[in-house]
Amino acid sequence: MVFTDILMSFNFVIAQTQDTGIMNWLVEKYNAGGGFMHPILACFVIGLGFVIERMWTLTRASINTKDFVVKVKKALMDEGIDKAKEICTQTRGPVASVFYAGLLRADEGLDSAEKAIMAYGGIEMGFLEKGLIWISTFITIAPMLGFTGTVQGMIEAFDAIKEAAQISPAIVAEGIAVALLTTLFGLVVAMILQVFYNYFVSRIDKLISDMEASSIELIDALYELKNKK
Repeated sequence: MVFTDILMSFNFVIAQTQDTGIMNWLVEKYNAGGGFMHPILACFVIGLGFVIERMWTLTRASINTKDFVVKVKKALMDEGIDKAKEICTQTRGPVASVFYAGLLRADEGLDSAEKAIMAYGGIEMGFLEKGLIWISTFITIAPMLGFTGTVQGMIEAFDAIKEAAQISPAIVAEGIAVALLTTLFGLVVAMILQVFYNYFVSRIDKLISDMEASSIELIDALYELKNKK
């Protein structure tokens, strides 16, 4: 009997969604979810703000690293350090910034250039990872808020039973709806932000890997240039 009631409710929700539209259904369920829906929505909106900012930053940071390294090495061997630095200033992204820092110290020796590359590489890594901690925070907070709303909804349901002195679906429906909706929305928000977070981590790992491999090639090129002289 209980399973039949649940199935009928599920079918009703699907039919209602098809009739009124997904947006109307979402607004309706948002309003029915109670007060905890507001901080969950805030987590989603602010989290998406950080997602958009990271998307823009990482897109600008991505370049064709192989072509860039070839251009810098060719300029370094044919026209010297100044020409290589000029190419770095005309190229965006962390790899170009790290190269430029190394080339600035190239006249002081390979050790100085290598230390500059390592130091500036750490700065660029921090810049790439900036904002990820907040996305991770909202991934954690959103379902916690949902579970807190669930507890509140169950308390409301039991309070309604206590006042009515009987158990009836009509009496506990509102409290249980709050309990289920806040959990649902909290989990959905966390899952959406988690997908973006994992994507950004993979992008950053690739950028760091390219930066480290390219830096080794730059040191080798400086070593060859020194021996050439």
